[in-house]
Amino acid sequence: MDAPFKKRRRRWPYVLLLVVLGVAGYTWLALSWSYADGERVGILQKFSRKGWVCKTYEGELALYVISGVTPQIWNYTVRDAAVAARMNNALGQRVRLHYTEHRGIPSSCFGDTGYFVDSVQPVDAPVPMPASPGPGVTESK
Repeated sequence: MDAPFKKRRRRWPYVLLLVVLGVAGYTWLALSWSYADGERVGILQKFSRKGWVCKTYEGELALYVISGVTPQIWNYTVRDAAVAARMNNALGQRVRLHYTEHRGIPSSCFGDTGYFVDSVQPVDAPVPMPASPGPGVTESK
């Protein structure tokens, strides 16, 4: 009667190892395989390093569709310290951010959002279009 009990008791380390390897494999897959990627252009409004245990770089990009209208705020995470340093220098400027989206990340230790920015480029301010004369108005030269 003791033999089956001992056999069952010795299996738990293997089951625990299998569970740990499964969670680690899923986390690796969620962080390395991107769901989507793209670019967003806006003004870097906020950038900080935050977290209680796992410190991550988090920021906000203000997306202005029409001037004078409240901007849409897009939250993102930066994992690379070199990109974070460039973004910190570009605060308040108009920039183009390239990002990858990762879904199903099991913990907020990797970032508060699923959008991970991997490059930043400053963008010149848009050139205003010249005002066209109204109907019936001719331009004098």
